[in-house]
Amino acid sequence: MELWIPITIGAAFLQNLRSVGQKHLKGVMGSTGATFVRFGFGLPFAALFVAVLHQLFALPLPRLNSGFALWVVVGGLSQIGAQFLLVYLFSFRNFAVGTAYSRTEPAQAALFGLIFLGELASLGAFAAIAITVIGVMLISVAHVPMNWRNLGASVVSRTALIGLASGTLFGIAAVAYRAASLSLGGPTFMMQAATTLLSTITFQTIVMLAWMLWKDRGELTRIRQAWKPSLFVGFVGATASLGWFAAMTLQQAAVVKALAQVEMIFTFAATVFFFRERINRTEIAGCALIVAGILLLVLI
Repeated sequence: MELWIPITIGAAFLQNLRSVGQKHLKGVMGSTGATFVRFGFGLPFAALFVAVLHQLFALPLPRLNSGFALWVVVGGLSQIGAQFLLVYLFSFRNFAVGTAYSRTEPAQAALFGLIFLGELASLGAFAAIAITVIGVMLISVAHVPMNWRNLGASVVSRTALIGLASGTLFGIAAVAYRAASLSLGGPTFMMQAATTLLSTITFQTIVMLAWMLWKDRGELTRIRQAWKPSLFVGFVGATASLGWFAAMTLQQAAVVKALAQVEMIFTFAATVFFFRERINRTEIAGCALIVAGILLLVLI
């Protein structure tokens, strides 16, 4: 089994934990604060990762360059924008449709990978990406009345367009992070990933901190009062991001993000086994497609 596969699955599991923690924080702070926590409280851990690799494993620090800085800025801003649009979707009653379209990220990452890096996914990989995307969208709209009229209307709805925009920005961010990591040229994929993570998360922390100081200083007080759960979110978020960056240094961003859809299986399993919610045929079909797409990715 190629190394990027278990790294991606581990990152997806940790991201699921981070999402649970952020949902908890939404009860004590706003969307901006809950988004900031994943960056600001993840920063010390990102620095620790680099320090451990440098000091304990004697890996030299990569030499930063202008291309690296450009990709970090593009990726960091795109991710913040994508996250904002995703949170904004929850203010709509029919947010499920928009959320489904945001999950087109792997397919869009394949397009941007071709445009920015000249990377062309294989036919098998592209088929696997399409299968997982369809599976995730089925789960996301499983409780929305499914007919041709609603399906056609949803494609041009406001929530669908916001969701697509979110997926576009997530796709750009994924490709930008891969480009940033690859531009370092060594010494190892883990040090490249850790350096990219530290640089990106530092930039994102500064941007969001400046925004809150300008627009919502009260949010900083709410964040400070919830520092313990915020620390957990920061740790699992930074560790998950290290996994993403490492996997995307080894493999095309679109392929990694397609396998990352396994996160939906983790979320779905928690919903069924822990919250005892009933499932319908559409959700089962969506899970089956995700599993099929993942198996295709692993076997090709």
